[in-house]
Amino acid sequence: MASPFMEAPLRKLGFKPLIVMGGSIVILSLFGFIWLQSVWVWFLLRLFIGIGDHMLHFSTQTWVTSMSSKQSGRNLSIYGLSFGLGFAAGPFMVPLVKLSPSLPFIVSGCISLFAWLFVFFLQNAYPETSPHETKSDNSFRRFYQAMLFGWVAFMPTFGYGFLETALNGSFPVYALRLGISVDAVAIILPAFAIGSIIFQFPLGILSDKYGRRNVLLVILLTGALCFFIAGVFPSPYVISGCFFIAGMAVGSTFTLGISYMTDLLPPHLLPAGNLLCGITFSLGSILGPVAGGWYMQTFESANLFYFITLTLSAVWLALLLGKPKSWSPAETYSSSS
Repeated sequence: MASPFMEAPLRKLGFKPLIVMGGSIVILSLFGFIWLQSVWVWFLLRLFIGIGDHMLHFSTQTWVTSMSSKQSGRNLSIYGLSFGLGFAAGPFMVPLVKLSPSLPFIVSGCISLFAWLFVFFLQNAYPETSPHETKSDNSFRRFYQAMLFGWVAFMPTFGYGFLETALNGSFPVYALRLGISVDAVAIILPAFAIGSIIFQFPLGILSDKYGRRNVLLVILLTGALCFFIAGVFPSPYVISGCFFIAGMAVGSTFTLGISYMTDLLPPHLLPAGNLLCGITFSLGSILGPVAGGWYMQTFESANLFYFITLTLSAVWLALLLGKPKSWSPAETYSSSS
């Protein structure tokens, strides 16, 4: 909801103030869970965390992509690795509830505060602007230009959001249908995340050397093949191995999609492009569990892995056949006039 309105403040204030504001919203909301004991208030706090979190991701992603040129794949892979490690560490806060219901919020709030303080040591910077930009230009026109020149790069970010939530939301239900134990599911799901963390950095370096599009085509095909094999041989051991290899491959599609976007868009459209990466990821995250649940309810003998294979294959085909419009200063000016 807040995404379309973040680009203009970023251009006006710069990267650092938006990171500071987003971090402060998240930290205050986390500590708010301790002091305010109400379901409706918690709903609002969760909403504020979503807004602050998106401000953090948008501003940091845009800052990294704006400062990276030849090594954007490597730099974004470090960003993705940090994100993945934090995402993996989050569930370890849950057992702290046994000591105190407030302790997970206190620990996560303190960790966020510690990381947030380092932002004040950074010097503020601003995204590039087009030399042809006029007063009539606005965020929505820049969104249109970003879609025109870089739509194919938003397919991997959408696919990753779809895949992540389909696995976390639909796979546990499907695994129980297959007769896989809860303990086995608890091992299988982290295998994907571990594979993603291990190969995040190497794939970023490979994308700098061999090209983002080429690497994305290889890893998407590898991921689709892994889930197809898991569908054909649905034993816990085979599924665990396939999840691990698939994580090594498609676990980096989000950061590689952002890197590919930086290759396709002119510098002044990077803020809009980063926002669209976040929006398409969110749309995929919303659609993943809904589509997966509908598929399993509609078809009695539904195989979730075949459904995921088709999704990854569709993204692969879009990358293979899609030919985004190339840009030039004259074209970006004329399309905004």
